[in-house]
Amino acid sequence: MEEASAMEAPGPDVVQAPGSDAVGERMDGQDAGPDAGREDEGVIQTRALTKRYRGGQLAVDGLDLSVPAGSVFGFLGPNGSGKTTTIRMLMGLIEPTSGTARVLGRPMPRATRAVLPHVGALIEGPALYGFLSGRDNLLRYDAADPTADPRTRRPRVAAALDRVGLAAAAGKKARAYSLGMKQRLGLAAALLQPRRLLVLDEPTNGLDPQGMREIRALVRELASDGTTVFLSSHLLDEIEQVCTHAAVMARGRLITQGPVADLAAGTRGRLVVTTPDPADAARVLKEQGVGDVVLEDDRVSGEPPEGELADVNAALVAAGVRVRGFAVERASLEDAFVALTGEGFDVAG
Repeated sequence: MEEASAMEAPGPDVVQAPGSDAVGERMDGQDAGPDAGREDEGVIQTRALTKRYRGGQLAVDGLDLSVPAGSVFGFLGPNGSGKTTTIRMLMGLIEPTSGTARVLGRPMPRATRAVLPHVGALIEGPALYGFLSGRDNLLRYDAADPTADPRTRRPRVAAALDRVGLAAAAGKKARAYSLGMKQRLGLAAALLQPRRLLVLDEPTNGLDPQGMREIRALVRELASDGTTVFLSSHLLDEIEQVCTHAAVMARGRLITQGPVADLAAGTRGRLVVTTPDPADAARVLKEQGVGDVVLEDDRVSGEPPEGELADVNAALVAAGVRVRGFAVERASLEDAFVALTGEGFDVAG
């Protein structure tokens, strides 16, 4: 990451509340305060949201998205599926080509000044002043927020640093931070004030496994406090562990959305046979219509056939296969994604 110059303002990657308009200003004849908008429609609501870049590239295609209040909402898709473009439209950083987006009940980007004071966001990694310490970066961010109380600035900065595990490195120059530490600092910037909505784009990028667990725990804690968290990720495991709801994107289009448990429940799990005769078991399973048969030591798995599974088990026994285990494992979010899109997924990042 390039170091910012002394005169350079933070880039658009960490969203701040712009302008001097009061949070409670009236727009379109409605109060734009923190309780404005129709929450039953969702904290985030889009209709046919579309972004086509110059040259004809269609990044987001007719997106209808609904994020319930109080949810941890996973925005899931491979790199290049349109997730970051969608977030940038939701935050008013770029204009949609067509369609509409409402955040906290207000139209975006028109209501940017009214909405952003209630939103914390970390998009595509934080823009930092490399020559300043982590603490001074946050002080600078908070000073740029017209809604922030300067009297409580230092204790809020200290609390945010402590919450993301950077208290010990607060005095260290940001240029010396690792990628994971920079991610933590960007998240701390988003947490300088209480937020109704937290928007995080790949928040565990660059973190080690322990750091990933800590950020996931923090997300759960924020949600339990009533903050709606919108979390973009290409890591299926991350979404499955921390999110209550999710949407699946592929090639700029929304494939499905809903509670995480329901997304996986709509997909059949894999049939797993444990046996000391894996080769014979694989042959019989294929004969019985089991698809995508995979052998791993004494374990043979595949996609269950449409027929009665008891008949498959009987065929194994009749062929002399010694069956020690026979079960259908619960489908995972990865299974659901493959079933929905017909393609694999980068589960490891």
